[in-house]
Amino acid sequence: MSSTSRKYRRAVCTGLALAPLVALAACGSGGGTDASAEAGSGKGTISVWAHQGQKNEAGALQNAVKSFNSSQNKIKVDLKLIPEADYTKTITATDAAELPDVMEFDGPTMANFVYNKKLAPIDTYVSARTMDNATDASKAQGEVDGKHYGLGMFDSGLGIYGNKKLLDAAGVKYPTGLSDGWTAEEFTAALKALKAKDSDGRTLDLQETGGYAYEWGTYGFAPIVWSAGGSLLKDGKAEGALDTPAVISAMKTFQSWKTYVDPNTDGNAFAKGRVALSWVGHWMYPAYSEALGDELVVLPLPDFGNGPKTGQGSWAWGIGGDTKNAKAAGTFLDTLLNDANVTAMTTANGAVPATRTALATSSLYKQGGPLQLFADQLAKPCGDSDITKSCVAVTRPVTAGYPVITSKFSEALNSIYGRADPKDALEKAARAIDQDFSDNAGYKIP
Repeated sequence: MSSTSRKYRRAVCTGLALAPLVALAACGSGGGTDASAEAGSGKGTISVWAHQGQKNEAGALQNAVKSFNSSQNKIKVDLKLIPEADYTKTITATDAAELPDVMEFDGPTMANFVYNKKLAPIDTYVSARTMDNATDASKAQGEVDGKHYGLGMFDSGLGIYGNKKLLDAAGVKYPTGLSDGWTAEEFTAALKALKAKDSDGRTLDLQETGGYAYEWGTYGFAPIVWSAGGSLLKDGKAEGALDTPAVISAMKTFQSWKTYVDPNTDGNAFAKGRVALSWVGHWMYPAYSEALGDELVVLPLPDFGNGPKTGQGSWAWGIGGDTKNAKAAGTFLDTLLNDANVTAMTTANGAVPATRTALATSSLYKQGGPLQLFADQLAKPCGDSDITKSCVAVTRPVTAGYPVITSKFSEALNSIYGRADPKDALEKAARAIDQDFSDNAGYKIP
């Protein structure tokens, strides 16, 4: 497996699905009324589909199903694991009537599946306790027009990992949390100071291997857009949101960092101490913690004027749009999302628990834990539209047109990193997104 494939695989397997999404755009009939799910008897066999992630993750899910089946005799879960590389394509290619009663899905694909009647609202079928225990960020990802179509066992987050020894040696002061995060100018100044103490001047890892023209480009760097006061989409339009002067300026700053970036072709630039800073997500903590021990610090992304921002969202669970036993499906989801199963899953994959109670007791993410920053960020969710200075965790646009948004933005980001003019690249992306939305009547879901 190439280094590019290893990094892609690692990200996908630890709570952040990065599979190409553009194939989803404008597929299926779409735009109709709600899915035709029926409550059913609440008994019998229900089918469940999930992606086959890393071994420990799959094992945690299989154990949850086995425990559920043995705990009662009214409902039997028939679990089918589908290879991760084929999973979203399989759902996309399957008619709604042939989909399972319960299915896992990558968060950003949800609105497209709702648009194509492949998911049903879950509010009636999961308990109030389950819904109330979900974190606000998880609920924001799963909501379309006031209805919830999905909830996750885990969430995700971005930050900057720092090597305390290298930062101190360069005389760089670094943040202690969200309240004193670096501005973009301070971050650039830190890079300059670190460069002066570095043999090759490459002191930053941006996970650049393979480029940014895929979902990592959007997930990893859309926070720059949001922190600059912009948006990928606002009121159904990208022009005037994605290509504002402030966003263009922020992308010029991003472009200027390339001179400090280690290409990280071996995936070990930070762990081996070649760089002092690594811009990535929660999933790298195990490797970084093992390599650096007490020298590891976790910092928020820089503030471009509208407060520090992070992406959020990951795999979630929902009810098939054509199920005939939604009541039983909801009962299973109540169990799947309880503390025991969420804790087992997040222990297996290292992701951020997406329920309040599991998050509060997590050794990594609880108050005072080494990854408290990620929990603090998710405690200040923005949703996907009201991106104010005071919120932090932003949901990628909840729209059936998301595959085109992420495709065009990541292409623009990749070209900007390759020295293209940010203004031209962002304006081109915004026009393409708006044309697609115009061609598809705004992807409105009645």
